[in-house]
Amino acid sequence: MAEHYDDLQQILGYKGADDGRHGLTELGPEIFSVPFWSPAYCATMIRAAEAIGAFEEQPHDPVPGHEISLAVISPKLFQAVEIDLGVRIWPQLQTVWPYVDYHGLRDVFIIKYEMGVQENLRMHHDVAQVSASLKLNEGYEGAMLDFPRQGVSNESTAVGDLVVFPSLVTHPHQATPLRSGVKYGLVVWFELPTF
Repeated sequence: MAEHYDDLQQILGYKGADDGRHGLTELGPEIFSVPFWSPAYCATMIRAAEAIGAFEEQPHDPVPGHEISLAVISPKLFQAVEIDLGVRIWPQLQTVWPYVDYHGLRDVFIIKYEMGVQENLRMHHDVAQVSASLKLNEGYEGAMLDFPRQGVSNESTAVGDLVVFPSLVTHPHQATPLRSGVKYGLVVWFELPTF
């Protein structure tokens, strides 16, 4: 029987995030899907982000989005996610990228797409070693993570599964136009190595 945690236990104690699913799936050239969060935990993260109420445009960002860092929600949450990615997810990624080491997170944030506010995200690269994106909810149309060069999107991935890809050169990506509903996504930027 699964344990039940309230929202505060889930956020501050990082409880209920891992639902036990594991495995790496190749979606396309150098694009992989890996289970990360349970759907229930994803719903908790949406509630937490909305409770903070800090979704706002970032006018100085070259690719502005309505987003909120997990460090704003809770520094302890940010740290727990950073550890979890390094311990549970990165070893799976090293089976396909054996020479890429984990250097922590540059940022991890929730982005919100809604009609009349933010409906898409232009083509871009991230300033990160590796990036990842995760759908936090269902009940919307459009706003898919799209890799035109590779012919891949995250349309078929499940809520809670990370789509992981190289960031800087080979995998430009965009969010297609939102057609209805509200979409929430998690974006992860893995830190660049320092030399």
